[in-house]
Amino acid sequence: MADITYFWEDMAVGQVRDLGTISPSREDIIAFASQFDPQPFHLDDAAGEASVFGGLCASGWHTCSMAMRLMVTNFLQQTSSLGSPGLESIQWKKPVYPNDTLRLQTTVLETKPMGRRPDVGMTRNLWEMFNQHGDKVLHMEGWGMFRRRHPAPPESA
Repeated sequence: MADITYFWEDMAVGQVRDLGTISPSREDIIAFASQFDPQPFHLDDAAGEASVFGGLCASGWHTCSMAMRLMVTNFLQQTSSLGSPGLESIQWKKPVYPNDTLRLQTTVLETKPMGRRPDVGMTRNLWEMFNQHGDKVLHMEGWGMFRRRHPAPPESA
């Protein structure tokens, strides 16, 4: 645990973190889509231009994956993270195009101890990703589980 900087107790409601930027290239978008979301507007410039998106664009799942990369690299690797029980919502607000510069921001919305696990606390977080124009391209809400620095005493029967 020597490398852990942040435990559940360090997560405060309202806390905002800027988790850096990432820029997908055309090749990145096509490679991801080829493997995981092979819809024409993610694979081909002409199909993208003919679509409602007006150009080749990243899969929403690729956008989520890029957000996860920033979250892990710039925060979770320094925490006592124990994973996540899931997401409550995902919204792809605007398309992501090749060479967009995406910035991830997270906000802690709620914290609570995990009832059956006195050594674990949970946080509900808002993840927002913005492009270089300040347009929100991704809105996600979900829970994270973190080891507690000071586990709660066991409840007596």
